[in-house]
Amino acid sequence: MAQTTFQGPLVSREGFRDGRSNGLVPQVLRRRFTIAEINAGAVLLTAVPDFGFRMIGCRAIAIGGAVGATTTVDVSGVASATGRKLVAYAQANLTQSTVLNDGATGGTVLADGASYTKNDNNTAVSVGKTGSSLTTATHVDIIFTYVAE
Repeated sequence: MAQTTFQGPLVSREGFRDGRSNGLVPQVLRRRFTIAEINAGAVLLTAVPDFGFRMIGCRAIAIGGAVGATTTVDVSGVASATGRKLVAYAQANLTQSTVLNDGATGGTVLADGASYTKNDNNTAVSVGKTGSSLTTATHVDIIFTYVAE
């Protein structure tokens, strides 16, 4: 069997590092959630022992139609043992194929940059809803850029 070498970022107690510098390496995760998954609440990033996730940016795209009925689609984390919405995407702006960005129209973030601070170690980042269950759209893509530290 051929031996392979890992070429991606290295994981250490200080976070994901690229091996060439002392800086953390941003990671990008794109996940397509069904509206049923969002209605039930779903995990975007599972908790990792000794690491907390810090959001750098986030996007949402409605697939298969506009999102109906709900108030917001939320990307949430935990800081100081309290749940918080990192981004709340407004239903009215989640029209089919429209890219919504964190901090822009339809993508509300926490005041004073709090959405961009580290979440607690050993906690997940999740996707859910506020208000009624989502209707009409078939999926919502979440594109989450983050570092683990």
